[in-house]
Amino acid sequence: MRILRKYTNRRLYDTSRSCYVTLEDVKQLVLNGENFQVQDSKTGNDLTRNILLQIISEQEAEGHGTLLTNQVLQQLIRFYGDSMQGMMSQYLEQSIAAFLEHQDRIREQMQTMMGAANPLTMMGRFADQNMAVWNMFAPKPGESAPEAEEKASEEAKDTPADDAAKDDKPKF
Repeated sequence: MRILRKYTNRRLYDTSRSCYVTLEDVKQLVLNGENFQVQDSKTGNDLTRNILLQIISEQEAEGHGTLLTNQVLQQLIRFYGDSMQGMMSQYLEQSIAAFLEHQDRIREQMQTMMGAANPLTMMGRFADQNMAVWNMFAPKPGESAPEAEEKASEEAKDTPADDAAKDDKPKF
């Protein structure tokens, strides 16, 4: 486990690399899944939660879209001191763990849903259909445009409805 020491000047020192680090560096440790602990340089108290909360606060303020809305934060505050506080903490941990386990499937479902409702995707499908119809009437290589028109009109005449109209006898 990496040990980071927090000094009174608010600087963080990485004891394993023997250098000062920023909150961005600590965020990268989290993203890389590295185990670390932040300790107060004088008392040795664990300050990891405080640093993680500070990183979350900065992420929320940067405008990347809020994960913790005002309503969620208010609900969390209401759980402090409540008899259900311990259960809520476990529930949140388990819910996030389950979400992470199924993250790929959730992403696929969201992409499927968004793709179906995406106007550009729909326009692409319509364009493909229109091109298929257009290509039915386009001349084949080595065939002139009038020949293609004549062939298409002959194919249109050979439909069953036209055959029924040609016969004098009604078909049942």
